[in-house]
Parts: sequence; structure tokens; C-alpha cells
Amino acid sequence: MARVMTITLNPALDLAFDLEELALGAVNRPRHAQLEAAGKGVNVARVLASLGHDVVVSGFLGRDNDGPFQLAFKHMGVTDAFVRVPGETRINAKLAEKSGRVTDINGPGIGVDAVQITALLSTIEQQLNEAPVDAILVAGSLPPGLSLAAFSEFLTHLKATGVPLWVDTSGEALLRAIEVGPEAVKPNEVELAEWAGEALDNHAKRINATKHLHQAGVGQALLSAGAEGVIWVNASGAWQSTPPHVQAANTVSAGDTFVAGMLHGLLSQHSSEETLRFATALSAESVRHVGVGNAHADDFALLLQRTQVQRLHAYSAEGTS
Repeated sequence: MARVMTITLNPALDLAFDLEELALGAVNRPRHAQLEAAGKGVNVARVLASLGHDVVVSGFLGRDNDGPFQLAFKHMGVTDAFVRVPGETRINAKLAEKSGRVTDINGPGIGVDAVQITALLSTIEQQLNEAPVDAILVAGSLPPGLSLAAFSEFLTHLKATGVPLWVDTSGEALLRAIEVGPEAVKPNEVELAEWAGEALDNHAKRINATKHLHQAGVGQALLSAGAEGVIWVNASGAWQSTPPHVQAANTVSAGDTFVAGMLHGLLSQHSSEETLRFATALSAESVRHVGVGNAHADDFALLLQRTQVQRLHAYSAEGTS
């Protein structure tokens, strides 16, 4: 299996509540509550480790409450290369209702400075010197103190290592990441529309915007459209997946699960169709419960069977659809 490094610059302890329905201004009694070491990169690492990959996790952690993360990393079987900084890692509240609606209350995170950013880069370099990795993923929001310019420099440094760089973030940080030309990004429709400068209000526009994202220097351009599936463009062509219908209970980890599934398929040298089918089905599995997708679920083979993947044959990576 592959060796992957995931970098979570602004991790969190996720406190997830499973509610029948959220009642504002009233006492809410959840059916289930769960506190879990999380953050987008940590979630991806959890999936990759469960699939047998060798995973290194890194980023910034508050040293005052890193106990849950240490226990989680031990249970996951991953290498802990996080840089500890003064203070406590933030706690994010996830309020998931039976209808599938999720309300997030996310803390700002621990502030970092230039010295700590340099320390993180040194730690990453040390890990790369000890053993090569097949991919680096930077995922999640930016912590206070890390400017957009510094984030761009950070990504540029990682890209210069020659290791394929995946980035899963949002907002202005996503736009900066696209400028760096990473191996992969996964915007949603709103984010890609902002980058493209036009509304993606039909299928052709979504395909063309994803194509232009690839032509802008992104090796694996992935457009996430929720229940409508994913459009994927790379140098070999374009594909679209449609997930199977499932009863959505919690969509918090769906995107992280999908990214992990794509990394798993590509690093395992599976076919494009097989890779996209697996990632889409695993993401669909994840929305049925709190936490990341489980490829060992009893009915996962059925979810794979019900996931539709088609190659967009009328599309050329160099031309137009």
C-alpha cells in the first residue's frame, strides 16, 4: 500500500450531536453524542489507515488538550508528526438532525506564528527524509495567524518537494491553492463558480468549468455536487459519478471520505472508473451515520453496484465538451 502524509493546519475536537430536530432557544436532548479527534486531514487519514495505507498525520495541535488526538492516532495506527503549540485545540459542535440538515459551530482555532510555521515545515521535511511518501494532502481551514500569502508560500514549498500535492480547503484559501497548481482540488459548485466567474447553472457549464480548472494546472480537477455526484477531469479525460440513494443522517465527513477514496484508488493504481465508483460509494456510506465512511460495511458491495459512473466520451481534456 501507499504512504501518505495528511496535514491539518486547523484541527478540532468534533462534538457531534444526533438530534431528531434542532429547537432553537430550547433544551435539546440528542439521541447520540460523540466527541472525536477530527479535522479534514485527520478524517482522511482515518479512512486511508482503515484501508491499509501507511499514514503520517501532521499540522498544529494545542499541547494542553492533545490527549484525545494521541489516543486516536494510536487507535488508527498512524504516525504522529503534529507540531504542538501553546493552548488548546478548538472544539467544533456538529448538530445533525434526522432530516439530514447539519448545523456547524466552528471555533477559530489556535493562532500560529512564523516560527511555528517554520517548525512545521522542518517536521515535514524530516518525515520526507526518513521515508518517501506517495502523496501529501493539505486539508481544512487556516488557523489564525496564517495569512493567505503565507499559505501560498507553504503550498509552494510542499509542491517543490516533487510529491503530488492534494489540497482540500475553501474560500480564498482554495483560490490561492489553485494558483499554486496542485495535483488535486475538490471545490463544490459555489466555489468553482466563484473561481470561474460565472454561475454553473447547467451541466455543460459545470463540465467546462471543471475542464478549465484542469487546464489551469490542476492535475485532478474534481467538482463535488452533493447528491448529484462528482465530475472528474484529468489528462486522460472526464468522468461523472452519481451516488446511490441512501438515507442521509450526517453529511459532515462525506467530502473527507470522498477525497480519501480517490487517493486510495489512484495510489492503488485502480482504473479511473473503479476509483471514482469506490470514492463515491464510500462517501455515500458515510452520510448514513456520524463519522467517516466504512468500506467494510455489510452492504458496501451493494452501494458500489448502485453507484453510477460514466465516461464523458464527448469530452476531450484538451478541447471542449
